[in-house]
Amino acid sequence: MIYSLFLYFCFAIKSKFKNMKKIFKIIGIILLVIMITGAGLVTYVKTALPNVGAAPELKVERTPERIERGKYIANHITLCVDCHSTRDWTKFAGPMVDGTLGKGGETFDQKFGFPGKFYSRNITPYGIARYTDGELFRLITTGVTKEGHPMFPIMPYTHYGKMDPEDINCIIAYIRSFAPLQNDVPQSVADFPMNIILNTIPSKATPGKKPDPSSVKEYGAYIANAAACVECHTKDEHGRIIQAMAYSGGREFLLPDGSIIRSCNITPDITSGIGSWTKEAFINRFKAYADSNYKPPTVVNGAFNTIMPWHMYAGMSREDLGAIYEYIHSLPAQQNVVVKFTPAKDIVRK
Repeated sequence: MIYSLFLYFCFAIKSKFKNMKKIFKIIGIILLVIMITGAGLVTYVKTALPNVGAAPELKVERTPERIERGKYIANHITLCVDCHSTRDWTKFAGPMVDGTLGKGGETFDQKFGFPGKFYSRNITPYGIARYTDGELFRLITTGVTKEGHPMFPIMPYTHYGKMDPEDINCIIAYIRSFAPLQNDVPQSVADFPMNIILNTIPSKATPGKKPDPSSVKEYGAYIANAAACVECHTKDEHGRIIQAMAYSGGREFLLPDGSIIRSCNITPDITSGIGSWTKEAFINRFKAYADSNYKPPTVVNGAFNTIMPWHMYAGMSREDLGAIYEYIHSLPAQQNVVVKFTPAKDIVRK
C-alpha cells in the first residue's frame, strides 16, 4: 500500500514537472515573441521615423519687406529670439542680453523638468549656413533637421507648421540677415525612453493662410497659434497639454533658482480668468513694457519672476494684441484658480 502511494506520488510529480516544463516553454516563446516584436518596433521607429517628407525646393528672396516682416514675427509673435538668444534672469521677465541675438546655447535640461538635455541652436549664419532655405522651412514647420533627426518640441513646431508659408519665408529671410556669432552649441541628448518617443512626434506640416485682419477672431486665432499661447497657458500631463483645459492656465515652470511659477488662466472666466478685462486693459498690460521709461527691475533669488517674455510681446501691434483678445474671449470660460508663484524655500522636495 505504502509502495503504491509512493509510486503514485512520484508519477504525479513527474507529470506536474512535465506540465510545468510545457508552461515555461510557452511563456518563453511568448516572451521571445514580445522581445522580437519590441525590437522590431524600436528599429522601425528609430530608422523609418520621423517621416515628414523631403525638404521643399525653396529659395527665399530676401527683400527688405520680408526681412522687416520676419523681424516683427520672430521678435514679437513666434519669439524665435526668446530661446535662441541669452536672457538675463537677474532681471524681471528675463530680457534679452544685448549682442546675443540668435547665438543659441540656452539649456533646457532635467533640473527644469525636461527628459534630457536640450540646447537651443545657433540660428545666426554661423550656425545655419549649411542649411538650404527648404531645409530651414522643414525644420521650422516639422521639427526635423537637415539630417532627418527629430527635435524636442521646446520649439512649438507643431504650431509653426500651421502658419502661412509666406510668414515662415519671412522668418527665414530675417534670420539669414543676422550678424554671424561664433558659438558652437553642444548636441541635444534625450533620456530613455524619450530618445525613442521623440521620433514619433514630428508630423507633416499643414500650412494655412493668414486671415484678413478684418476677420478679427479668425485673425486672432492665427496670431495666438503662431505665438503658441495655448502651450504655456494650459496644464500638462507628461509634457502634453490637456486640451480640455486649453488656456485655463496652471502649467508649472521652474525658475533657475528652483522656484515654481504657473501660467495664468486667460479664458474669459470672470473670477479666475480675464473675463472682466476690457480689450484696452489687455493691450495696455503688454504695452506697459514698451514704454521707453520702463527698466526691468533686478530680481533676487527666491523672489517672484516670470518666464513670460513681456518685453518681446510688448512690441506686438495693438491690432494683433486686440485680435488675440477677441479670439480668447470667444472661447469657453473655464474656472481654474491658479497659485501663480511658489518660492523655492516653500517647495517640499520628494
